[in-house]
Formats: sequence, C-alpha cells, structure tokens
Amino acid sequence: MKMINYKIVSKRIAIIISALMGLMAVVILGFYFFKNNPELLQKSERTITIWEPRNVDEDMANSFIMPDVKYGYDLLTQTQKHLGPQAENPQMRLSGNNLKCTSCHLDSGNRPGSGSWAGVTQRYPSFRGRSNAMGTIEDRINGCMERSMNGQKLDKDSREMRAIVAYMDWLSEGIPKDEVKKVSGYTTLDPPNAKVDLQKGRQVFTKHCIECHQEDGQGLKHEDFRDGYVYPPLWGDDTFNDGAGMHRVLTAAQFIKANMPYLVATRDKPVLTDEEAYNVAGYINSFNRPEKSNKEKDYPDLKLKPVSTPYGPWEDDFTAEQHKYGPFPPIIAYYKEKFDIKKSK
Repeated sequence: MKMINYKIVSKRIAIIISALMGLMAVVILGFYFFKNNPELLQKSERTITIWEPRNVDEDMANSFIMPDVKYGYDLLTQTQKHLGPQAENPQMRLSGNNLKCTSCHLDSGNRPGSGSWAGVTQRYPSFRGRSNAMGTIEDRINGCMERSMNGQKLDKDSREMRAIVAYMDWLSEGIPKDEVKKVSGYTTLDPPNAKVDLQKGRQVFTKHCIECHQEDGQGLKHEDFRDGYVYPPLWGDDTFNDGAGMHRVLTAAQFIKANMPYLVATRDKPVLTDEEAYNVAGYINSFNRPEKSNKEKDYPDLKLKPVSTPYGPWEDDFTAEQHKYGPFPPIIAYYKEKFDIKKSK
C-alpha cells in the first residue's frame, strides 16, 4: 500500500487556500475600486453600444465574409442576374423585371431613409395589414418579390432566401434597438390638402429627374445590360407593378423626399419640398406599369388599407380618383374620426 505523504498534502492545501484568499482579495479590491470610480464602467458601456452602419463595399472587398452573406449580397445587388429574366437557370427566373432590390434599397440596403435593412430582421415577426396577420421577414421579402420585382415568391427554405436573410442579419450586427427606428423607413411628409398637380409634377421631373431616369422615364442601362440599370425605369413594362407600395403616391413621395435627387438629397437634408415630392410622385404613378393580379384580396380588413392605395375596394365612399391623386387629408381625417385610426400614407 502506498503511504500518504501528509507533508506534501498539507503544502498543496496551503497553496490552494492562499490562491483562494488572493482571488478574494482581488475581487474585494476590484469592487472597492469600481465603486469609487463608476465612470469607468459607464465608459465601457458606452463604447460597447456605439454603432455605425457598415461600409459594405469596403467590407466585401477586404473582410472575410461568410458565403451565405456574400451570396445574399450578390442576390440583392445583382437581382436581374440571379433571380431575374437574365438568370442562367430558367427555374430561377422568379423576378419579372430587371430591377435590383437595391434599386430602391439604396447603398446596398444600408442607406437611412430608403428602407434600410440594418435592423430589419429585429422588426419581424410583425403584424402586416396587407395580409391582416403576423408576418415573418421571409413573408416581407416575398411581398417585394411579387410586387416591386413583379415576380414570384421564393421558397422560404431555399438557399436564396436563407442567404438574403443572412445578409440582412449581417448588416444588423450590433445595432441597438433605439437605432433601428432611426435608420428604417423613409421620412415624414405633410401631404398638401390638394389633388396632385400633374403639370407641376412634370416640371419637377424635368428639373430633377431626367438626368438619371431619362425623359421617357425608362432609366439608364449599363452598356452591358447583364449589369442591368445604372438608374432604374420608373414606369413601363420593366418596373414595379401596380400592387407595389411605391405605386402609392404618399409612399413614393416619402421615398423621393428622403433620397432624390440621388446623392444630393438625404433624409436629414431633403432637396424637394413636401409639395414637390408629392406632385412628382403622382406624375410618376400616372403612367402605366405591370398589373398585379388579385389585388382586391389585399387588406382583408379594409380599414387598414393605406389611404393612397389606388385600387379598391375601400372602407369609405371616397372616389378611386381621390385615392390615387388626393387630396388625402380628408380621407385621413375620416379614418381618424370614424375608426380612431391614424394614417400617414
């Protein structure tokens, strides 16, 4: 039988006790130090919560990017190649036009005031008036596929859907909840209590929009059209359909005010007045575009339908003309008075 060396055991126990006492001393001293210097903890907290939007182009070029994130970026910035009419695989031609998702979600979906995707996945699931039900981020993406892209839904379990959501998650990394609202959506707009003036809208279009979108509104194509449009068409066969949110005058006006003229206006420093944005949005939406089928099934609860939705039915007696071109304040006032629903678009 092996004899126990009590001297060695005692020595090891003494070492362990000393170490524990030392650790306790460090904890006590640390507690005392930070109790008397609370600003150090506050400074650390502030540092952790500082968030800045990604520099997407720089990160894509110089950082390690997970394959799903990179594929999502490619799908969203070159949609016409991967999911549109130019996709090599006919089964992947799910988008019905040559727009990119980033034709509207500017700066790779990272521009405040243009429906930024930073933080968007934090906002879902959420209630969607168009379906009168809770919707997921995948439902929201498919809404754009069917309307803005004038196409078909993606399979929710497909590699493409997972990649798009992965890219949006990547854009959202580290964003505090109070920042999400600051970067999402478009901007506020006070609609004039008047019908859209199409002549004034045409004047605004001529002054501010023709340089990019051309006089005929058909945009500017890349020399190699496999790259799609430099600036997208605003009406005609190769653009969003009449079920898209951008076909509503008030929604379009909010977007235009926050972002146009491109690279000149910002949400914080718009170029156009509310009236100018309103009239030019009406002018753009006065032209023909693809028709979405089954629009009458949108908004099962008609009280939730945006007031500038130009197709019926509606939960009111205002004319189709007024729902398309305004004036909208009387319709807004009606829903507030009768149903206590506050509407902004």
